[in-house]
Amino acid sequence: MPQVPQTFLDALAVRTWCGLALRALGRAREEIDAINVYPVADGDTGTNLYLTVESAATAVEAVFAGYEAGSAPAGSPSLADAAHAMAHGALIGARGNSGTILAQLLRGMAQVLAAGSDASHADAEGLRLALRHAADSARQAVAHPVEGTVLSVASAAAEAAGGAEGDCGTIARAAYQGACVALAETPGQLAVLKRAGVVDAGGRGLVAVLAALVETFTGEVPGAPARSGSGTHPRGEPQESVPAQPAPADSCEDGAGDGGPAFEVVYLLEAEDAAVARLRERLDALGDSLVVVGGDGLWNVHVHVDDAGAAVEAGVEAGRPYRIRITHFGADDVHARGGERAPRERAQRAVVAVVPGEGLAGLYAEAGATTVLARPGEPPASGELVEAVRRAHAREVVLLPNDADLRHTAAAAAEQARSEGIRVALIPTRSAVQGIAALAVHEPDRRFDEDVVSMTSAAGATRYAEVVVAERQSWTMAGICQAGDVLGLIDGDVAVIGADVTATAETVLDRMLAAGGELVTLVLGDEAPEGVAERLEARVREAYLAVDTVVYRGGRQGALLLIGVE
Repeated sequence: MPQVPQTFLDALAVRTWCGLALRALGRAREEIDAINVYPVADGDTGTNLYLTVESAATAVEAVFAGYEAGSAPAGSPSLADAAHAMAHGALIGARGNSGTILAQLLRGMAQVLAAGSDASHADAEGLRLALRHAADSARQAVAHPVEGTVLSVASAAAEAAGGAEGDCGTIARAAYQGACVALAETPGQLAVLKRAGVVDAGGRGLVAVLAALVETFTGEVPGAPARSGSGTHPRGEPQESVPAQPAPADSCEDGAGDGGPAFEVVYLLEAEDAAVARLRERLDALGDSLVVVGGDGLWNVHVHVDDAGAAVEAGVEAGRPYRIRITHFGADDVHARGGERAPRERAQRAVVAVVPGEGLAGLYAEAGATTVLARPGEPPASGELVEAVRRAHAREVVLLPNDADLRHTAAAAAEQARSEGIRVALIPTRSAVQGIAALAVHEPDRRFDEDVVSMTSAAGATRYAEVVVAERQSWTMAGICQAGDVLGLIDGDVAVIGADVTATAETVLDRMLAAGGELVTLVLGDEAPEGVAERLEARVREAYLAVDTVVYRGGRQGALLLIGVE
């Protein structure tokens, strides 16, 4: 990618900036992770910022690739094209609290830069306005803004840029220096930072992004900012300092160490503005660290809650949530244990599970699992599973793929995680109902091998079935089916072909219980007909004595119905 200093902010400058910011965050990622103590000491702020900018840079590169390949109109991308791509990429790829705020900062800049759609570039005044709007829009996106965070650093950068005169390079340098001064002041604004002897991790990441902006316009790399609250040079550039150690056990406040919410819930949401306004109120009542960014029908929602299912359900009521990520702050995490351990210490054990619907994602999360949502036709890649294992932040991880087709993907993810020093056991669950059975016997205080054996045994003892609608004519184990037929699959093979969902489900259930069973698990998809669960429960009561039934709502899970018998 070209890295020639840019005089104006045009599409090429946006491309260069994204590339340099990604490289800067790559260098600083581990350092930023190490000083992450607010709002939750989960040590991933640097990684989240890197992944957010990586998504933005990828989107910008795709725009340039489209022009270079001739699939876009002749010429080169406009500033509006590049700015929109940067903002959209950051929005859909935003990770964590700081990454979500950074996505809104980039969106705020893009709104100003793209305002003159015919303009090929923005001058110094345009850059000043973009930085100001970015800081303001990010602050508005946070339900309860806190000083001493990335918001303070962004506001200081915008203020410094607003008072500077000169070209884009001068404005960028002023913004960077203002951000550095504000970053050094964050320990004096948040006691949790002062006690830990560190600056705000999100603010430190923003400084790296602004340093890349300076380099874009000047070709010069500004001096590295301080990593702890150690003071500044007279001209406002922070002094170098030794990387701070993790905060002591009593260093958390403002909800980070008082037995606060146990889950981080993040999802993309397609919804109208009015629905999002109601969603903000609903989520604000459920938890904290609420950030909702985006617009034009697409939003990124981030919140910390105790009831992960309720947070997802609120999104379903508002519109269409997808790419749902639910992370459980482990039992040994400072956020969940009131600071009894150092914030950076890993949990001993965690469970990571792939789930097919939003309802099951909430159910698994409430049972303590870190979840990866697999929407119909959108199986997760091994990288997503590795990221989920890292988010679980545990020394030992039990991985539940819950899909026979994900066996090799999950194995590759487990191998990658093991190379990073995490002990991973892969239980070859082929359905979410087998995963439910495994979770039911999970005991994190038991020896790892014993726990894995017990969970594997419970999953293996659970027969699984699903009821779906055939999409096309095809040959099956039960004969030829036509598009629109109702199929009952038992242990992955078509066993029943019918015309009615409830009747087919009853036949499937009878065949499964013919071999015995003690518990029937039913997971209803959103498109399952009314009354099917009641009909099946009644069938079990009438025909199978001493067999219990439990029913869950799975959401948009692909199958009309999942059935487990154990």
